[in-house]
Amino acid sequence: MTLDQYREAADRALRPAVNAAVAVGLTPNGISVAALGTAVAAGVAYWFADSGSLLYLAGAVLVFLNGVLDVLDGMVARRTGTDSAAGDLLDHVLDRYADIVIIVGLAGGTGRFALGLAAVTGVLMTSYLGTQAQAVGLNRVYGGLVGRADRLAIVGLVTGVAAFATPSVVSLSLVGLLLVFFAVVGHLTAIQRFYHSTVALNEA
Repeated sequence: MTLDQYREAADRALRPAVNAAVAVGLTPNGISVAALGTAVAAGVAYWFADSGSLLYLAGAVLVFLNGVLDVLDGMVARRTGTDSAAGDLLDHVLDRYADIVIIVGLAGGTGRFALGLAAVTGVLMTSYLGTQAQAVGLNRVYGGLVGRADRLAIVGLVTGVAAFATPSVVSLSLVGLLLVFFAVVGHLTAIQRFYHSTVALNEA
């Protein structure tokens, strides 16, 4: 389950936005910073949201924008020939901060901080294993059960629904269940990436 396999389709869809960004002189690093800003705003919205609150819908829109900008910065860098290792590093660092503030916001809004801790460590380990594979000589790993594009899509979908519906299961709201999902699937994805990277290293 990964949306990264549709990256080429996303690239085609965003070409008009890339053209506009280049035309007005936006830089890849500036877009990356703007993406972090949308994530921080989403985290704040989630922190103050209650079940059935339209703040969840605002957060969902901001998370969607974060995902769009996260793709756009790399496309602009490649189009303008300004892609670099330093820019890639900045992008990944800001993405991790974005992941943190979104999950923390979800945990704060529900008061489920233990679940938030489990979820954010799963998310961070998933991303770490993806880039660590590259650090030991393999290709960067994007696969697994849930990648970053999947996480953003799921967060946006669930919190968008939470703005209008307030079901609960075993005393957990939709957002609480979302944190459980990330806590479990995040660590499973990290283990999956670790396993495939280890196999690839042993076969090399």
